[in-house]
Order: sequence, then C-alpha cells, then structure tokens
Amino acid sequence: MQNNQKTQQSNVLKIALFATGLSGIVAEYSLSTLASYFLGDSLVQWTMTVSTMLFSMGLGSRVSRYIRKNLLEKLIFIEFLLSILTSLSTVLVYTVAGYSHYTGFFIYGLGILIGMLIGLEIPLVTRINEEYESLRENISAVMEKDYYGSLVGGVFFAFVGLQYLKMTYTPFVLGALNFLVAIWLYIKLQHYVQKTHKLSLNTALGITSVLLVLGAIFAEPIVLFGEQKRYKDKIIFSEQSKYQNITLTKWQEYYWLFINHHQQLSTLDEYLYHEPMVHSVMSLVPHAKNILIMGGGDGCAARELLKYPDIESITLVDLDPLMTDLAKNNEIFLEFNKNSMNSPKVKVINTDGYTFMEQNTAFYDVIIVDLPDPKNVDLNKLYTESFYGLCHRQLRPDGAFITQSGSPYYATKAFRCIEVTLQAAGFQTLPLHNQVLTLGEWGWTIGSKKLHSEKIKSILRQSKPQVPTRWLTAESMALITSFGKNLVDVGQVEVNTINNPVLYRYYLDGNWEYY
Repeated sequence: MQNNQKTQQSNVLKIALFATGLSGIVAEYSLSTLASYFLGDSLVQWTMTVSTMLFSMGLGSRVSRYIRKNLLEKLIFIEFLLSILTSLSTVLVYTVAGYSHYTGFFIYGLGILIGMLIGLEIPLVTRINEEYESLRENISAVMEKDYYGSLVGGVFFAFVGLQYLKMTYTPFVLGALNFLVAIWLYIKLQHYVQKTHKLSLNTALGITSVLLVLGAIFAEPIVLFGEQKRYKDKIIFSEQSKYQNITLTKWQEYYWLFINHHQQLSTLDEYLYHEPMVHSVMSLVPHAKNILIMGGGDGCAARELLKYPDIESITLVDLDPLMTDLAKNNEIFLEFNKNSMNSPKVKVINTDGYTFMEQNTAFYDVIIVDLPDPKNVDLNKLYTESFYGLCHRQLRPDGAFITQSGSPYYATKAFRCIEVTLQAAGFQTLPLHNQVLTLGEWGWTIGSKKLHSEKIKSILRQSKPQVPTRWLTAESMALITSFGKNLVDVGQVEVNTINNPVLYRYYLDGNWEYY
C-alpha cells in the first residue's frame, strides 16, 4: 500500500514536469516568433532566443543547488510563476512595445527568466523524487517526461496553436494547463507542505488565478494597442496566420497592407508597382495564354493580367490562405483588386512556392514572381539559383519571366544579386525600376530564355501598353529601363544559392538609411 502511494506521488511530480516541458517549449517558440516579428531576421532571432533560454535553464539548474529546504513549496511557487509568465508572454511583450523602443531587451529578458525557472524546476523535482525512486530510475524518468512534454508542446504550437489560437491565446492555453497541473500537484502533495507555508501558497494560487483570468479577458485589446503603436495610421484589420502577421491600416480613403510590419502595398500608389511589373513582361509575350504568379496574394497582379483577353488561365501560388481569402472576400481588397481572385480564369493554390515548382509539370508563357522581400532564409530560397532554375525549366521557349527585386538604391547589392542569380540559372536579364510614392525607388528583373538584354530593352522602349492603365505609358515604359550609376560599390556580388544564402544578408545590410 505504501509503495503504491509513493508511486502515485512520484507520478504526480512527473506529470508536473511533463506540463512544464510542454508549456516551456511553447514559451520558447512564442518568444522566438515575437522576436522575429519585432526585431526581424527570423533565423538570428529564433537561434538566439532558443539558445538563450537553454543557457538560462543551465543557470537555473546551477542556482537550484543553493535551495536546501522546503523543496516542494518552492517547486509549487515556481510552477505558479512559470504559469503567469508563460500565459502572459505575448500580452507583456505587446504592452512593452506600446510604451518603449526596447522591446528586444524585454523579450530576451523574459526568455532568460522563463528559462531559469524551468532550469530550477527540473533539479528540484529530481531531488524530491529521490524518496520514491532509485537514482538510475529517477534521473531517466524525470528527464524523459520533460522531453516528451517538449515534443507535444512543439506539435501543439505548430499545428494547433498558431493556426487556431494565434499568438494571443496560444500561450494562455499552455500556461493555464501548467497552472492546473500545479494546482493538482499542490492538492495531491499538500500533506507534505508545512502549515506555515500554506497561507503563502494559497495567496499565490489566488493571485495567479486572477492574473490569468484578467490576462485572458484583456489580451486582445492589449495586443491591438501594442500593435497600433507600431503604425502611424489606424489599424482596421490585424491577424496572425500560421505563417505571418497581416495588418491593414487606413489613412483618409487609402489603405496600407503590411506583412510582419513591412509594407507590401498602398492603394494610394500600388499601380506604380504592379503596372510596370505586369505590362513590361507581357509586352515580350503579347499573346500569352498561360500565366503563373508566385505570391501576389493581394490579387493586384492578377487584376492587371485579366485585362488581356488572350489569357486563358492564371495559376496563383501563395503560401498563406489568410492572404488569399482576404483578397477573395474582404470588401476593401475586392475594391482595389477588382475581384480578380474570383475570376474563373484564376486558380489559387495555397502551398510553398519552392515545393510547387519542384513538383510542377505545367509550362507557362509568363511567370511573375511577386513575393515579399528576401529578408529571411525562408523567403531567400525563393530567390535562389535552384528556384530560378525550376522557373526556367517550366517556362516555354518564347516565354518571359519577371521577379520583384527590391530597391536598386536602398538594397543595391541585393538588387544586383537577384540579377546575377537569374543569369546563373540560364536567363538573359534586364533590370527595371520605378518610383513608387510610398516605397521609394523600386525594381524588378526580367528574364528571357532567348532574348538578349539589349533586345529586351529595345522591345520595351518601342512598346506601349496594349490595355488600359492608370499610369504606364509608352514613354514611361522606355524610362523604366534606364539606370544611372550604383549609389554604393557592389563589388563582386555572389550568386544566391540554398547552401550559400547571401541574398538575405545583402538585403539586411542594405543602405536603408536612405529610406
């Protein structure tokens, strides 16, 4: 009977550690995601956030050696505090973001604190569990429960939390679970708790309950407040999808679309971007019938293409269903994309662009790559020699290709890197640029299988739009092919590859101080 009771008590401790592993890993991923969103460069932020938290767990383990008595009481206190910090992590970060420019310091500070609490807890559970199991069984059982919890937490974060609960409520669900397990631990082992400490623990339990309830109630307005502080105009839509944060703001009668706080377009001047991109490449293939758009989930590129009556099909591949659903159903998007995404000629596929091109067997007359800037490794792969090689393979011999290439002035090396990467993939190239009021000087790169650069330039300079446009004319078509000297020394720009992702570094190291 006594052995059975000890086994039950030992299992309670292990379940508590499983819950800690589960909620702790979600806290790591949540803070890494927030760091990427607020600070940029997702590879660096994810690497450093997770590494910092693991290092902090080591610090916590070291500190635990100085805790000599009342181990159970301290363990329960740690569980309550960990539940608070895990649950409120997103709310706390957005609150700080609303009042301070030092959000990064807070994110990493919070990660260090959570890591130390987890690091404290594991040795404490091990020492308490000494009474119930031999050292060999104790160590392995305690560690495996923490690791198992981490796996479950990772699966939950990737496939449930981000998709259904978003960044606002995912930490709450896991923090609340950890809190419930902590209460269960307290109830099951309360006869081991000294009476002098019960009042303190009951008070802590009450405070934790109140904070979690209030946090859950006010989480959404707090996050919206912190988000609004990042934009000068009024937010009318903001949602975190599985892949990115999409925000729409309004000023007067104009709208701005942001992805992860980076402007994608403004209805004030988006035609200054989309008309040169679409009609320049279409002038090289006047009777194109089958078009592929990579990205372009806002529907503006499709809108311009639908002006050509000869086009039979437009395949649009965009990773994020939230983006394409907005373009199909949101009244604001429907107004400026002219309901293009609901055209029977447009087929929308929500999948990874690189994977799509690897598996694709269709051929196209025109391929348009309208993706966000290559500011991280995930986007970088869609600007690599291998990706452009896949596009080259699926482009018909007389077809033409164009990709947005960022700014020739603010990210000059990145702009030129895209051009040399296209050339390495077998394309003849010609860079283009235009002044977009809200973005500054922006550029694209055309690619052709058979036309040399000078021939492409000659065709464009003699062309005029064959469809109605708001801005583009024959004269402006000629001017967008003209460049002055580079503002910075581009030196020996390398080809961007999967194994050598130089482009996103060129982009981040650009001369953005001119912007």
